[in-house]
Amino acid sequence: MNHKQSIAGGVIAFILATACCWLPALIVLLGGATGMLAVSESLERYSGILMVLAAVLLAYGVYKFRGRKKNAMESKSVILQSVITCPKCGDSKEETMPTNACAFFYTCESCSANLKPKEGDCCVYCSYGSVPCPPIQMDEGCC
Repeated sequence: MNHKQSIAGGVIAFILATACCWLPALIVLLGGATGMLAVSESLERYSGILMVLAAVLLAYGVYKFRGRKKNAMESKSVILQSVITCPKCGDSKEETMPTNACAFFYTCESCSANLKPKEGDCCVYCSYGSVPCPPIQMDEGCC
């Protein structure tokens, strides 16, 4: 089970666990008979179990989601060093790319030019670096 499935399962379990509260109102609003209210009352017996199941599934989904990026970086050899070359003066400098944010701006130490990503690129490393940024290397798309 991946993180999306467990989060979806948790949300569904929470909806079912709280059905004893919202389902009767919905049935009455839709013009349902009072006999249909028994359905929501039968769900009330299981609300505690469904709430625990929902919490467990949501916690598992969050745990898997948080570990996803870490595992992706470990499984693929992501290069964090990139040489940025200034298009104005040609000066180059090796920089360490951030893994938790995009670098939208870079100031050249030689000519003080403020570099911005080229159109279609997500960051200055993708535009002017020798290596694209970590999210692009991991095929996760733009930062």
